[in-house]
Amino acid sequence: MSITLPAAVVSAFTPTGALRASINLGNPILANRDAASGEPAGVSIDLAREFARRLGVAIELVVFEKAAASVDAVRNDQADIGFFAIDPLRSEGIQFTAPYVLIEGSYLVPSGSPLQRNEEVDSDGQRIAVGAGSAYDLFLTREIKQAQIVRVQGAKGVMESLRAGQVNVAAGIRQVLEAEAGKASGSRLLPGRFMVIQQAMGTPSSRGSEAGTALGAFVEEMKASGFVSDALARHRVQGASVAPAG
Repeated sequence: MSITLPAAVVSAFTPTGALRASINLGNPILANRDAASGEPAGVSIDLAREFARRLGVAIELVVFEKAAASVDAVRNDQADIGFFAIDPLRSEGIQFTAPYVLIEGSYLVPSGSPLQRNEEVDSDGQRIAVGAGSAYDLFLTREIKQAQIVRVQGAKGVMESLRAGQVNVAAGIRQVLEAEAGKASGSRLLPGRFMVIQQAMGTPSSRGSEAGTALGAFVEEMKASGFVSDALARHRVQGASVAPAG
């Protein structure tokens, strides 16, 4: 059954009259630009449009190229909802739902690298490229003790730094790294994963607890109804899975 939102909650989500959705194109698994139209498309855009429909308002997509800027837009009340990987450092000023999608984070290394396991990456002399402000950056900043973290601009910058030999390891979304390894680029994926990214929706804390509860209920309905799984299939997303009930 669809959720019914009180007028006060609708107003909390739409101070400008429309629902402003912060979209991060730095995560191509969930959002990218349509090849034909150039417009944003993906699972997170589908969820944003459905939530706007439930509110009975117009949707306004506020598009960013990297996660940190997308998070800041919601935290600073420049957007009403957003789609982010859950991380403790992002919780200030934002109410998160339970995750709707789980994505694996993996390492890519040159074919000739002596590294064979994820646990070997954190050692002296290793340089790991990550997108600045990404979930991988936040996680590895806490976890890495010996290797050096090299922060670059987005997934493209991560790949370019590995190809150029500026780093020994690239960290990112498993599916994106697999695509890179599938090219004639002389790289390979380390087995397994070093983290699981929990992709959730969020809204500014200033919107109140009722708004946070309503957004959380929406996410749970979207998972239970098959909306999220259908969106993953429609956008041909492989390797990501629907998160369990929150």
